[in-house]
Amino acid sequence: MRTPATSPFPVPILPPIRSNMNQNRDRGNMGRGRWQSGLLPRPGGPFNQRQNFGFGSKFSHQNGRNDERFVSDMRLTKSEETLSRKSIAFQEPCELACYSRVEGGEVHFNDRSLRLFKRHVCDEVGADLNEGFETFIEKNDSDQQGFGDLLGCIRDKQIPLQNIHFVTFRNNLNKILATAYIRHEPWEMGVHKRNGVIYLDVHKLPERPQSELDRRRCYWGYSFESVATESSGFDGDGLRHINANVEYCSVIKTKLGAHRIIMGAEMDCCDTMDDGKRFYVELKTSREVLDNRTEERFERQKLLKFWIQSFLAGVPFIVIGFRDDHGRLVRTERLRTKDITHRVKMKNYWQGGVCLAFADEVLCWLYGTVKENEDYILQFVAPFNRLELLQGPSCPDTITHHVEQLKAP
Repeated sequence: MRTPATSPFPVPILPPIRSNMNQNRDRGNMGRGRWQSGLLPRPGGPFNQRQNFGFGSKFSHQNGRNDERFVSDMRLTKSEETLSRKSIAFQEPCELACYSRVEGGEVHFNDRSLRLFKRHVCDEVGADLNEGFETFIEKNDSDQQGFGDLLGCIRDKQIPLQNIHFVTFRNNLNKILATAYIRHEPWEMGVHKRNGVIYLDVHKLPERPQSELDRRRCYWGYSFESVATESSGFDGDGLRHINANVEYCSVIKTKLGAHRIIMGAEMDCCDTMDDGKRFYVELKTSREVLDNRTEERFERQKLLKFWIQSFLAGVPFIVIGFRDDHGRLVRTERLRTKDITHRVKMKNYWQGGVCLAFADEVLCWLYGTVKENEDYILQFVAPFNRLELLQGPSCPDTITHHVEQLKAP
């Protein structure tokens, strides 16, 4: 969000940047709004499969697979240099609606669960993020319930889907953009085309059983969100009580390349400018950066994911709570989303334009391959050299119900 020239962004709005890391503070034109970095040639008319564009054959013997469900693949053959020469337009994200889930699971199509950012969060340094762990209510992994809430909000607010190509949660787009650089993390998602719209629903892959330390580390993130927001997460006795199922979600419209997208994006909290205009703030936790090796890992991987998540939804600021190995908050750092790419570009770690160009190729391939009223699974698995599109078992009830409701008079 832009601050009026006559009213500069006041220092007390967010905590001052506190970092021991070397940062490149050069400013550029990357951030919210329409951003160009070259042009990816795209076909006219129908998206027909083309030779030498990374598409697989019906039988994928080249990679040692012979899955009867196989439909198509996109081999990851484009180099970073090739992708960096492409320029993909990204339209400024526009919020269309929002919804809230409250204690007990009830959903309201308003902002009642939106939290307010604590401007003096740096005063919380030293807080024990373990507090409240014993009463923590973990997130319900019912993916379809969450997607159904997003679709219900679209219907309730009568958001038109004409000329929309994809409806998804931001998390699915996060995975696609990150795959331009992170090639060792498997993922999959459902792909369902109805009335010209491709619905991407979230799939969770099986995970190894979590230890108590794993659960604590996950909790530290929720705990920092509680610490960094006003009057949230505490019961009547002043003890921290966190329910991960209470959330606020923004429904956003944007455009990546030629494809118009509506996505749901969970937001941590918000703040306001002097003129009362609201903006969102992303809250993150990370292990303290202690040496050059951990700094490089942080900037190569974590900052990449932080940037993707905030950039896609037009979130202008990220506040990171750095903690030690015991869950103690040791410092906070504020980042402008638009500055992150310049910080890492000088070190040649990754480029935002490459992520966008890669995602554009994926969306072009998907929209040109999937057929109306058919269901698929898009997956990225070992040996991590291609994306695979497989025939899916069926369409989730939430999407079927949504399509039927749209047809109802």
